[in-house]
Amino acid sequence: MFLKMRPLLFFIALVFLLSSCSEYQKVLKEDNIKNKYDMAEKLYNEEDYRRAQRLYEQIAPKYAGKPQGERVMFFFADTYFKNGDYYLSGYQFERFVKSYPKSDKIQEATFLGAKSYYELSPRYSLDQTDTEKALAKLQIFINTYPESEYFEEANTMAKELTAKKEKKQIEIAKQFNKLGKFNYPILVSAITALDNFISDNPGSIYREEALYYKIEATTSLALNSTENRKKERLEDAQESYNTLMRYFPESKFKKKADDLVAKVQEELGQYETASK
Repeated sequence: MFLKMRPLLFFIALVFLLSSCSEYQKVLKEDNIKNKYDMAEKLYNEEDYRRAQRLYEQIAPKYAGKPQGERVMFFFADTYFKNGDYYLSGYQFERFVKSYPKSDKIQEATFLGAKSYYELSPRYSLDQTDTEKALAKLQIFINTYPESEYFEEANTMAKELTAKKEKKQIEIAKQFNKLGKFNYPILVSAITALDNFISDNPGSIYREEALYYKIEATTSLALNSTENRKKERLEDAQESYNTLMRYFPESKFKKKADDLVAKVQEELGQYETASK
């Protein structure tokens, strides 16, 4: 019975779809703003965000300054977000926040504007301009609305973006470290980059890694230094090891760090022998 009805059901669905498309095209082309508004609301509620967006785009300027303008502008911005057009959703939500600072939707709009930039943040190896923007906007939201229902999600996103920025910084420092094995003066840049990372990101999840790679860099630089700088640099390498052990006594890098410091201590022992 059902199999016999399938062609009929398909035909009814097709007629309904064509009718819906025909009605949409008619409203899209006409000048009646109220009809466009009602159709946009209907399509938005049906999660047909792409078609709703075209109608909101047409009517948004017409409703500027009118009671419905706030609602139109919010849903217009949200259609961009729902469609994954995050550059424009970020821009439109910023416009909404500036235009309607006392709106009941201000928290949600501020959050979604920040989330738009979060969605634009690229992988850590690329330029992090959008990551910086997202972090700044998320921080504003977190500071302004600590009781918001979106607070936990905003905090989670901010932590993720912070870790991404830190990952980029630590990878740059590690690259300097790697290049320094073939060009020892570059190790000075590696140490500077690692020092900056450690001081700028005291709570970073990459802090242990940075402290270990500083041991690698300072040890390699010391062992390949001229005699007039060698002792001082060996002592720096020893201090780098001590710092890692002070903060991370059970470090996952302990075996490698122990092997490196053994070489440092062997070299330092020669200075002590010579001074006796």
